[in-house]
Amino acid sequence: MILFHPMDFLIFIAFGLSLWAQFRVKGTFNKFAEVPASSGMTGVEAARRMLDANGLTNVAVEHIPGTLTDHYDPTSRVIRLSDPVYFGNSIAALSVACHEVGHAIQHKVSYPMLVARHKMFPVVNLVSGSAPLLLLAGFFFKMSGLLLLGIIFFSAAVAFQLVTLPVEFDASSRAKQQMVKMGFIRNTEEGGASKVLGAAALTYVAAALISVLELVKYIMIFRSSDD
Repeated sequence: MILFHPMDFLIFIAFGLSLWAQFRVKGTFNKFAEVPASSGMTGVEAARRMLDANGLTNVAVEHIPGTLTDHYDPTSRVIRLSDPVYFGNSIAALSVACHEVGHAIQHKVSYPMLVARHKMFPVVNLVSGSAPLLLLAGFFFKMSGLLLLGIIFFSAAVAFQLVTLPVEFDASSRAKQQMVKMGFIRNTEEGGASKVLGAAALTYVAAALISVLELVKYIMIFRSSDD
């Protein structure tokens, strides 16, 4: 069983990047949560207007406790906004609210990457939990078959994370375009919105990087075990 692999150094760096990204998204959100948007609109008001303007009157907007717990539920067709976003009238609140509406718009227009992500989810949900066990068993018992199966299962989870990246970036792009177009923020406030959404996107990039590096590590171990 390999306790340390040369790839672990890169994984450690990527993990550090992930921690920094999480710190940055909280810091950036908190900073712009203190900056009121010129429109004076709250997150729930902006979300409702943006939904209605895009023909999504059937999508509800609900409050959910916590901070940065915002998400779009494609099954229930509901956008759930956290305390500072639902009630807040800041640039951060509007940015996050409109980002979630971006996902609802993707759902409506069948954005290809979102469709792919939804199709992948049941498979990934099924195999991702068993992947670590198979990898561990393959390492411990030196069984290349289990290791290969674990790699295949883990690859599905990595693919899911990679597909998530364009979904998140596209939702942010839709949000920024419509926030300015609909008068939620002024052109001079767009930079703040970009920083909020960019910081959030970086957390997905860091998580995907860690997974890709781990997958490369497992593949290298598997290939060396066959030699």
